[in-house]
Amino acid sequence: MSYEKFGAENAAMLLIDHQIGTMGWVKSISFDEMKRNALMLAETARILKLPVVLTSSMEEYAQGPLLSELETILPIEFAARIKRFGIVNAMDDEHFAAAVKATGRKKLIVAGVTNDVCTVYPALSLVRDGFEVQVVADAGGSPTTMADDIALRRMERGGVTLTSTNQLISELAGSWVTPEGGQLVQLLIKALQS
Repeated sequence: MSYEKFGAENAAMLLIDHQIGTMGWVKSISFDEMKRNALMLAETARILKLPVVLTSSMEEYAQGPLLSELETILPIEFAARIKRFGIVNAMDDEHFAAAVKATGRKKLIVAGVTNDVCTVYPALSLVRDGFEVQVVADAGGSPTTMADDIALRRMERGGVTLTSTNQLISELAGSWVTPEGGQLVQLLIKALQS
């Protein structure tokens, strides 16, 4: 199978449920590392002008609001976020599914706050529906290391490509000497120094 790289011109990003309450339930990666990676993805999407779909689940309950930084980085996308009410698989929400289709992109970058619940089901649904999916494994986590490992293996067996934040940003940049690449390398350097 030939591989065509993901780039600004052919990919869209889906950020699923990066909510304060839910993030606190993740133990397989530190809160700060997960938050930093999710925000780096949002910054990358902004720099490259990637279509982005944000979604949340039950913001008024224990899950809490989306990270406020997402509103600062992606104000239009934040305002247009899909608020699901209890639907586990975001792709089962007609508004989210419509927003994904509206991006017009077949290559999707997915990061969800919990790999074992928020990410696994939409990622597998998207592959089934004919999308090429990369899941950014370190922009989410799970309540246990075992749960995370099982979810990642299940996604990989289901045709999802697993990646990391730095790996994905490097792929999307393609070159550090373009104006966008220069901004992205600064993002990576800043993260490595923090």
